[in-house]
Amino acid sequence: MLPQSSLLVRFIMLIDHVPLPPPPTKRRRGKPHTYSDRLILKALVVMIVRRLYTAYALLTFLEQDDPVVRQVRGLLHQDGCFPSRRTWERRLAAFPETLPGLIGYFGRHLVGLLKPWAAHGRAVACDSTAVRTSGGLWHKKHKATGDIPHTSIDCEAGWSKSGWHGWWYGWKLHLAVTVGAIWIPLAAELTVANIGDNEVAPKLLEQLPAEVRYVLGDTHYNDPALRTLCHQRGSELVATRRGPHPHTDGGVEVRRIFHKLRSQSIEPFNGLFKNVFGWNRQMPVKGLGRTQLLALGAIFLYQLVLLYQHEQQLPLGQGIKPLLRAA
Repeated sequence: MLPQSSLLVRFIMLIDHVPLPPPPTKRRRGKPHTYSDRLILKALVVMIVRRLYTAYALLTFLEQDDPVVRQVRGLLHQDGCFPSRRTWERRLAAFPETLPGLIGYFGRHLVGLLKPWAAHGRAVACDSTAVRTSGGLWHKKHKATGDIPHTSIDCEAGWSKSGWHGWWYGWKLHLAVTVGAIWIPLAAELTVANIGDNEVAPKLLEQLPAEVRYVLGDTHYNDPALRTLCHQRGSELVATRRGPHPHTDGGVEVRRIFHKLRSQSIEPFNGLFKNVFGWNRQMPVKGLGRTQLLALGAIFLYQLVLLYQHEQQLPLGQGIKPLLRAA
């Protein structure tokens, strides 16, 4: 059991019990990291919970003379050492490359622990959701000529259009979530808005548990190459067919059932996720790397809260927003 202390401190301490992927067999080039990924995860959780979006803001927060802050600062040491500001900046900037693998590994662990498919079919719903960038819009006529009318414009973002959101400028958060009584995010990627869902879907499939039998998606996932990839994994892709409605082929009724299951899982989860972290209108940062760090870090934090609720015997997936506000 965790000691009775602030929620933020308990979340940080819980990271020590989160399973992380084993290190690669072949060591990467360059100097080995002095500080572990687990320490960077702890700092990232503090930043998201307390809405600190830069290393400078994190260090300024840690300078406060407060009992909770002193506990937090003590937990951000490794072998008696505390990273410098430059180390925090460098490691946080590179961390988005690591987060999808951490999320996938943690998600598979949660599936084994929480058993979301004990009374449901082993299905996963995939979708992307619009994430608008902060600052101004870089209109296509200006983008084509390289003209940047205002310094607030995020030049790394892109345009996309959907039937629900219309045109938006920013990013896409691609997610795979369990279909069942508990919504567990199993895989996540964040890309520029004009990247197709079917292009990112193979990366999501890599992170899914082997026991998944149905992958549910909308029209954008109806791709022969993606269907073949699902078959190779021993699963079945169920995606909305293109063409005018109503469809009259033999499988339409089955697909209608699966589509309803999908709409009752991934779509409300997208809304819940944005509401929990307050990103319904736009992200608070600019740039692809910083947006990836924040959005994917928030997915990991959501998984961490599910683990906390399980250990504390709380209702899973309920009251997450007030829980994080209390931290």
